[in-house]
Amino acid sequence: MSSSSDLGSHRHLPESQRLRRPIPAEAEIVLTGADLSIADVEAVARGGQRVRLGDEARARMAEARDVVEKLVAAGEIVYGVTTGFGDLATTFIDPADSARLQENLLVSHAVGVGQPLPRDVVRAMLLLRANTLALGHSGCRPALVDRICDLLRLGIHPIVPSQGSVGASGDLAPLAHLALPLTGRGQVEVGGRIVQAADALKSAGIEPLELQAKEGLALLNGTQMMSAIGALVSADAARLVRTASVAAALSCEALLGTDVAYSAAYQLARPHPGQIAVAAELRWLLRDSTLMTGHHASAHKVQDPYSLRCVPQVHGAVRDALEYLRGVLDVEMNSATDNPLVFPQGGVADATAAATGRGLVISGGNFHGEPVAIALDFAKLAVSELGAISERRIALLLDPRLNIGLPPFLSHGSGLESGMMLLQYAAAALASENKVLAHPASADSIPTSANQEDHVSMGSIAARHAMAVVENVGRILALELLVAAQALDLRLERGLAEGRQARAGVGVAEAHARIRSVVAHLDRDRLQGPDIEAAFTLVRDGVLVDLTSGAG
Repeated sequence: MSSSSDLGSHRHLPESQRLRRPIPAEAEIVLTGADLSIADVEAVARGGQRVRLGDEARARMAEARDVVEKLVAAGEIVYGVTTGFGDLATTFIDPADSARLQENLLVSHAVGVGQPLPRDVVRAMLLLRANTLALGHSGCRPALVDRICDLLRLGIHPIVPSQGSVGASGDLAPLAHLALPLTGRGQVEVGGRIVQAADALKSAGIEPLELQAKEGLALLNGTQMMSAIGALVSADAARLVRTASVAAALSCEALLGTDVAYSAAYQLARPHPGQIAVAAELRWLLRDSTLMTGHHASAHKVQDPYSLRCVPQVHGAVRDALEYLRGVLDVEMNSATDNPLVFPQGGVADATAAATGRGLVISGGNFHGEPVAIALDFAKLAVSELGAISERRIALLLDPRLNIGLPPFLSHGSGLESGMMLLQYAAAALASENKVLAHPASADSIPTSANQEDHVSMGSIAARHAMAVVENVGRILALELLVAAQALDLRLERGLAEGRQARAGVGVAEAHARIRSVVAHLDRDRLQGPDIEAAFTLVRDGVLVDLTSGAG
C-alpha cells in the first residue's frame, strides 16, 4: 500500500486516536461468529491484531448466500431483499434492481452527525460487524467479511460520525458510514490522515465492492456501535476498578485509616463477590504497614468515614455491575443481530423450509439494542459512583479538620500557596458531570420510520455516555493518586521527624514509587496540568493494576 502521504488531501487525527502499538505480523484472530472475547476486541482495536474469516464460517456464509440467491431468482417477497425498508416494507422491488436497492440503502442511511468516533471504536465496530456476519445468518457473501478484514489489516478506517443512532433497527446511521468505504464511498482515516475512501482503496490495490441482494441490509442492521464502545468501556473499566483499589489504599494510609473493616470474616458476613474481591485487594496492598499498626494502637477515632470504611461495599458493587455488562457483551458480540435472518435448509426444524428446499428467512427484532443499552446504563451509573467516592477521599485528604495533622491542602506554605486545593475542584466538577451522564438513556424512546419502529433503545447514547463517564472517573482517580501520594509523603516525613517508625504497606509503597517516577512531590505551587496528565496515563494504561494481583 502506498504511504498515506500519497492519498491526496487530508487532515491529521490527534495522537490519542492512533494505535497504541504497531500491528504484529504473526498473531491473528480467526472469526467463527461464536467465540470472540472482549480481550480479542481490545487486541484488534488498540493493538492491531490481525483477523481472518474461519473456514467453517466461510462455508456457513456461502450456504446462507445460496438461500438468498434462490429466493431472489424465484421472485419471493422477502423483507429488505425484494422489498423496501422500515415503513416501506410493503413496497415490492424488482429483482433486477436488488443491487441498486442495497447501494441506495447505504447512501440514504449515512446521515450521522457530530464528531467522528475514535479510531479504536471504529476498529472494534469493523471487527464486531465481521464476526456477526461470520455466523452465517445474514445471507451475504464471504467476500464482505474478507474485505472488512482487509480494512483492519491495512489500517483503513472509515470515518463514522458519533451521533444519529437511536439503537433500533440497531445502529443504522453509524453502520452505514462504516460500510460506505467498502463500496468506495465516504471518507477514511489512514495513518492519521483523512482521505476519500476511493483514493485509499486504489492506493491499496483494492477494488470497491458491488453489493448484491441483501448485502446492504446485512451491513447495516445490528448493535455494533454500542457493542464496540461497550467492549472497550468494559476493558477500560476493568482496569479502572483495580486502580481504584490502589488509590483507596493510598488514601487510607495517608489518612491513618484502619484496615479492620476490610477483614475477611467481616466481608463474608455479606458475601457479594465484588465486595469480597475489593477487600482482599485492600488487605494485600496494605500488608506490613506500620502506619496501619500504629493506628491500631491509637484511640484517636473509632471509625473511618464511609469513603474509607465502605470501599469494599461501594467499589465491589461497581465490579458486580461491570460483570453484568461483560456477560451481556459476551452474548451480544457473538450473536446474529441482522434482519431478516437466513436459516439454510437443514439449519432449522421447519416444515416450510424443508418443503421449498430454499431455506427459511425470518424477519424479527434481534437488532434491537435494549439488552446492551440497559447494561451500559447500569455500568455508567456504577462507574460514576467509583468517581463520586474517590472525590470524597480527595476532600478528606485536603481538609485540615479531617486529615489528622497534615497541612491545609497539603501545601508547604499554606496561605501564600494553595497547594492541591484546586484538584478537589476539578474532581468535584467531573463527579458532577457524571451525575448528568449517568441518567439512563434507555429510559427514553422516540418513534421512527412512521411509527413502524415505535420503540427504540437509545443504546448508542448510553454507550457514548458510558465512554465519557469512564474517562472522567479515570481523571478523578488520577487526581486522587496525586493527592494521596502527596499526603503520604508528608505523613512519612512527619513520622521520621517525630522519631517514629513509619512505613506504608508493601503494595502502597510500590504504587507510591511508580507515581513518583512520573510526578515529583509538590514542594511549592507549580502548574499541575502536566502532573495530572502523567497520573491519568498511569490510570488509563493500567500501570498500577498488577499491584492487586496477589490478593487471595
